[in-house]
Amino acid sequence: MTATGRFEPLRRRFLSLGLGEIVAAAVFAVVPTQLTFVAADGAEAALWCALFPLLFILIQAGIYWLLARHHLPEPIPRAVARLYRSLRFINPLVLLASGIGIVVTWPGASLSAVLIVAVWLFAVAEYINYFHVRLSYPWSMWAGQVGRWSTPRLVRDLRRA
Repeated sequence: MTATGRFEPLRRRFLSLGLGEIVAAAVFAVVPTQLTFVAADGAEAALWCALFPLLFILIQAGIYWLLARHHLPEPIPRAVARLYRSLRFINPLVLLASGIGIVVTWPGASLSAVLIVAVWLFAVAEYINYFHVRLSYPWSMWAGQVGRWSTPRLVRDLRRA
């Protein structure tokens, strides 16, 4: 097997991950806004406050996987690494600002409130998953792997760049 060929399975996996994150962002941008109870609760603004950081992080993740795929076996370029190092500190500020936005536009006790909190917490989990500790594993292995506190691929790439 050639040096280039041995990375083909990883390239396919990174392509799948990158496109998957971008598709997930598109789904999260559309589906929650189609829920009639959100409008009935007057929760659109709070929902968008919760959705924004999630979409922002999912798009970052999708772009990262596609760039990492393109640059295999080398690390991502230094300019890209600098951008993602900045995002590591910008994302918590975005999460904080969105949390404030949620509080300001809070719809009150409702089904929408549960959705808003769940979406915002998912954004926090995605941030942690990509920039601090890997949380994402196949379902069958999740319980055994998550406690290992492994370093996410993005963080390892940032260290190598």
